Amino acid sequence: MSPKSRVIKKYPNRRLYDTEQSRYITLSDLQKLAEAGEEFEVKDATSGEDITRAILLQIIAERENGGNPVFTTEILTQIIRFYGASTQGALTSYLEQSLNLFEQQQKNFQEQVRGAMQNNPMNAMSELTQRNLEIWQDIQDQFFQAATGGSSKKNKDDTE
Repeated sequence: MSPKSRVIKKYPNRRLYDTEQSRYITLSDLQKLAEAGEEFEVKDATSGEDITRAILLQIIAERENGGNPVFTTEILTQIIRFYGASTQGALTSYLEQSLNLFEQQQKNFQEQVRGAMQNNPMNAMSELTQRNLEIWQDIQDQFFQAATGGSSKKNKDDTE
């Protein structure tokens, strides 16, 4: 937890208390904090245990039951298959890097669109596409290297 992270306490009656604003909040409020990029930690008010992951999973579960789920049944099944497998850590790293890349691509795209208004739009899109392909290839290489214990096609080519 960073020093500026907001602390949310969860009481036995299932109520959430925002210690920064001194008020009770809902899961919807926590969702909005996460969407806004606000750092927070949820602690069990009785034990002091960090239960942030459990609360975030609860928010995701509620959202997934709504109209437009992010995770298809197939994706969830595949994720379950990775639990306990030797590649579980590699999957975690891969998903984290992929989501970070996706977020960065969104920011880059927004910046490119702003810049394209002043420059040639085709050049901006071409540069963005090329950069994204390079980053994506690096992530795939890292994933396959971790999944195969360090031997990837790229590494084999480098040694020849």
